Amino acid sequence: MAWSTQQIADLAGTTVKAVRYYHQIGLLDLPERAANGYKQYEVAHLVRLLQIRRLSDLGVPLSEVATLERADDDPDEAIRVLDRELEATVNRLNRVREELAVILRHRAPAYVPPEFAPISGDLSERQRSLLMVFSSVLSKESVERFRELISEPEETDEEFEALPADADQAVIDALAERILPVVLRGREENPWSRAPAADAPGGELHATRTMAEAVTQLYNPAQLRVLKRLNELLTERASGTHDDGP
Repeated sequence: MAWSTQQIADLAGTTVKAVRYYHQIGLLDLPERAANGYKQYEVAHLVRLLQIRRLSDLGVPLSEVATLERADDDPDEAIRVLDRELEATVNRLNRVREELAVILRHRAPAYVPPEFAPISGDLSERQRSLLMVFSSVLSKESVERFRELISEPEETDEEFEALPADADQAVIDALAERILPVVLRGREENPWSRAPAADAPGGELHATRTMAEAVTQLYNPAQLRVLKRLNELLTERASGTHDDGP
């Protein structure tokens, strides 16, 4: 008895499209054809299809089915390798579920790094974008410290975030002056903030440049001028030339 492509697919619990694909990638031998040109599948083809389906159910990628079957010298090792790969996949999926639970609990956007989900509701879209860039180049330890640092926003943060692009120099200078003591206090309490990219996985220079580029493109001209003025004030303070007033 011989079966058609549709019949063999039904028996194996798969589809005609899958059967043809197995032929295409060399996992299933082509059967002989009848006089009318139709394929005639035999028991050997059914057994082969059932083998492929079983391995697929175990999580073996089709690209590795043939390799696994050729591991005659040590088939147990091939299975152990597969088991380790599946364990890694399960761990990854569990981690993703944990992160999704945090995101759902805090009703945060799915793209926000889970470390920042608890505070994401208080952040602007621009701030979230900055956090995404920063978290992509900083170490896990630095990301956690950064999260702790911004979890208690300062009064000047909101003012800086709302600063219009056409703010005049007087407003810019005044805001920079008000931010200065906040930054100085932060540096004293968190020495790490002086060089947050020092332990960046991709190198401090790469991380610093990436973060600077993000700041340059995401903040408006007035905000960038505030940051420039703030840097000048910090430099003056470091050199002892800052005027603290009478």
